[in-house]
Amino acid sequence: MNSLKRLYNWTLDKANHKNAKWYLSLTSFAESSFFPIPPDILLIPMALASKTKAIFFAFICTFSSVLGGILGYAIGYYFYNTIGIYIVEFYHLENSFSIFENYYNEFGMLIVLGAGITPFPYKFITIASGVFGLNIFLFIFVSIIGRGFRFYLIAILLYFFGEKIKLIIDRYFNVLTIVFFILLVGSVFIIRFL
Repeated sequence: MNSLKRLYNWTLDKANHKNAKWYLSLTSFAESSFFPIPPDILLIPMALASKTKAIFFAFICTFSSVLGGILGYAIGYYFYNTIGIYIVEFYHLENSFSIFENYYNEFGMLIVLGAGITPFPYKFITIASGVFGLNIFLFIFVSIIGRGFRFYLIAILLYFFGEKIKLIIDRYFNVLTIVFFILLVGSVFIIRFL
């Protein structure tokens, strides 16, 4: 856990670096397939420091994250037994993986969308999408929507509300995104069964 905290601090420190945009892109890309620190850690201070670039920073996060998601998909599709399994084991999600397949076959798109928006480890979903052979084009499309929603929402809130909203995001982000996703899934089920 100490090494994870050091990695977190290292990532956070890159928000003030002259090449912060590249670190943001790299973190967004890597987090979608193996890196444990979410790009929000960089996005929030960067958007606060330069509000006029907040939307551009959200674009960097979304674009890079989806590219990283495609790498995660490829790891699951082509290299699960050699690379993917180690990533899943690193996050102690190996037991969830076998249980997950049944849900994935029925609700694959909603699961990708939910992982894109919520704090659930997106890398797990990108690898699972490859393992279970989810349609790559649908995967990319839904990833753009999910990741875009998450990063653009943060950027827009920071643009309009600044430090005040940062405190709310820091404190309640996980709860708010989970509640939003439950409402989203609930509405899909209501529409489906009416």
